Amino acid sequence: MNYLENVWHAGIPALFFWLVFIYSMHNNRSRYRNTFLLMMAGCFSIPFVCSLTGEYATTTFVVLLLLIILLILFVPIGLIWNGILMWRREGRSLGNLLSLAFGLIIGIGEIATFIFVLLTGSQVVDRWSDFLSHISQGLFFISISVIYVSLVFVSFMFYCLFLQIIPHKRDFDYVIIHGSGLHKDGTVTQLLKDRCDKAIEVYRKDLSPPILVPSGGQGADEVCSEAMAMKNYLLSQGIPENRIEMEDQSTTTWENLKFSKTLIESFPGRHYVALVTSNYHVYRALRYCSKLNFSCTGIGARVASYYWPSALIREFVAVHREPKHLILFLIGYVLVIAPILIR
Repeated sequence: MNYLENVWHAGIPALFFWLVFIYSMHNNRSRYRNTFLLMMAGCFSIPFVCSLTGEYATTTFVVLLLLIILLILFVPIGLIWNGILMWRREGRSLGNLLSLAFGLIIGIGEIATFIFVLLTGSQVVDRWSDFLSHISQGLFFISISVIYVSLVFVSFMFYCLFLQIIPHKRDFDYVIIHGSGLHKDGTVTQLLKDRCDKAIEVYRKDLSPPILVPSGGQGADEVCSEAMAMKNYLLSQGIPENRIEMEDQSTTTWENLKFSKTLIESFPGRHYVALVTSNYHVYRALRYCSKLNFSCTGIGARVASYYWPSALIREFVAVHREPKHLILFLIGYVLVIAPILIR
């Protein structure tokens, strides 16, 4: 009976947050709060999983805690390595250095945390109390700041991953393909090819093949529009021309969706729409759909594994540049560090 009681008490918080998360996501998959609800559901699931092991609950918790700590310690090393790899393969642009910079920041925070714990538990503090107390407080401030940013990012990352594994309905009427850069000869890049291939996969699995809407205008350094390049590729893969409708005026993700929405709504009949973009980009695309009151199902295309961390960091920065999210982020940060400042 004691075992069942422990499982029940540990399961109630986990069940509560999973139900709230599912309800919130069902209403709108682009809601920012979904990222935190998923994190809370996952955190409260850990005690529940431990309770299922009965008398080994403490051992299970310690093992999980050690695995989490090892993962946290590995994160900055992985990001720094990824940043160096991006630098070598994709060039030295600011966007390609994001994972390197983020890895260094997290690494500094982890070192600060380690030194803070070492100083706090050391007898040396008694001899140099005034001097070391200020250093300790500064290290604690750095540690808390990095931990806060890291947790917000991890919440964002897990939700973006979650969006890729949940099932979605089929029988689409239209599939929007988001544009990206082209090769100098006007052919699609690997990133754009992967998006087109994902759209073709959706097209071929559908019982009533949808109309594909390649979306993207012509850049100043491009020989044709991205929509035309995608159309040529789709035709080469056996997609009939009468199942392709180009949107070739947009220059941004926002315009991709805005102009595609106008194009699709100009056709009569049902408008059940999917949007295909790179997997790291689905969440932000869905946010724009929500703002445009445009009902879409987001489908992510694969990207090279080495490219994904930097791309996801760019998405994280882009989302938090929005005034609403920036304010919420800063409010959360102030609430976290307020006790330190008051002290």
